[in-house]
Amino acid sequence: MSIPALSHASRSLAAVSLALTATSAVAAPGGKLGTLPHGIYRCATPGDAAGAPWTPVQGDVFAINTASTYRVEGDTGTYLLTGDHVVFTRGPLKGRRFVRTGTGTLRELGADGSPGRIRCVRGGPAAP
Repeated sequence: MSIPALSHASRSLAAVSLALTATSAVAAPGGKLGTLPHGIYRCATPGDAAGAPWTPVQGDVFAINTASTYRVEGDTGTYLLTGDHVVFTRGPLKGRRFVRTGTGTLRELGADGSPGRIRCVRGGPAAP
């Protein structure tokens, strides 16, 4: 008894199925995709021993909304969270990059990827 040869279409379908199976087990580059907790994030820099522990960065307030969107003073944009890294991809904060250091805490990254001085913390009244 002979086994019939697979047609070209059947071989192509098998190859696509195998490729999809192989890639579905691989995580997104940078880590698992996610979203940030909703709320108002206020940004500040560390103070000094002689004064306040934090110095707010004037105007650096944003609200995280649903479906990877954010709002700044009426303008909206989108962000991408992969693992612990956040990149604002569209809107008024486009290009800014952060690392998530806690459930509601972000630390801005410099152009070289090193942690900067600005920290943004979720909480507080009044939406931007």
